[in-house]
Amino acid sequence: MAKRPAGTLYRGKIGMWSWVLHRITGVGIYFFLLVHILDTALVRVSPEAYNSVMHVYKTPIVGVAEIGLVGAILFHGFNGIRVVLIDYWRKGSKYQNQMFWVVLAIFVILMAAWIPRQLMHTFGE
Repeated sequence: MAKRPAGTLYRGKIGMWSWVLHRITGVGIYFFLLVHILDTALVRVSPEAYNSVMHVYKTPIVGVAEIGLVGAILFHGFNGIRVVLIDYWRKGSKYQNQMFWVVLAIFVILMAAWIPRQLMHTFGE
């Protein structure tokens, strides 16, 4: 059996998972923006339809889904800064793993601080 050359095969380390999460969050944010543009355009077409959609957006399930949206935006934004640092900072590639953990820590801290407030807003009123 032929031996694989060392270091040439991607083995799913931090860089890969960061890349995957960046793409997933980017696509999710894109679809949110598409839906947001379409539902906002409804106000010109049919104010009744717009009001109906806004009524749906006030449901608890949408309030919980907003947690996912904010999480996607936070991770995508902070990971994007990490990608820029890897590309343009001379030592970026050397510290890319550490920067990923910093991004994850900031993400967790901000989400932990914001989620209770969002849940109170969603279910408390």
